[in-house]
Amino acid sequence: MSQAIVDKPAVAERSFQRVQQIIEECGATKSSLIPILQKVQEEYRYLPQEILAFIATALDVPPATVFGVATFYAQFSLDPKGKNIIKVCDGTACHVRGNKTIISAICKKVGLKDGEHTTSDMRWTLEKVSCLGACGLAPAVVINEQIFGRMTPEKVIAAINEIQEDDKLKVKK
Repeated sequence: MSQAIVDKPAVAERSFQRVQQIIEECGATKSSLIPILQKVQEEYRYLPQEILAFIATALDVPPATVFGVATFYAQFSLDPKGKNIIKVCDGTACHVRGNKTIISAICKKVGLKDGEHTTSDMRWTLEKVSCLGACGLAPAVVINEQIFGRMTPEKVIAAINEIQEDDKLKVKK
């Protein structure tokens, strides 16, 4: 138990050191706020509250300004995201062509319950997005930035299985 308490400050210190590096790379100015937030989110897969406060202090801007930018743009997330991001299109064409069955299949496969977006093991995040701009491929799904068109529940499960197998192979190496 005491070991966990000792390790936490070191992890927090290391996190702030990386954020400080990002700030230095982008420039410690208010005009660099969005690139800083983008790089921090790329590093952590979301924007932790304590890091937003650190950024505000480093840039000498009110925390409300940093929080306002982080919540205004849809690209930013204040909630932790999983290692694998699945985006299911909920545009008209995808909705009409059965995206609900695909969403249900994903939830069942990765173990998401009603109202959950990220699995407890932080491996999967499911996002419903307004439109992916791939209406001709409806229903469309993006998994880790790779687009899949004309999806079915069976195809999406196969794609998830493939990622899980790849992850197992990487662990064995």
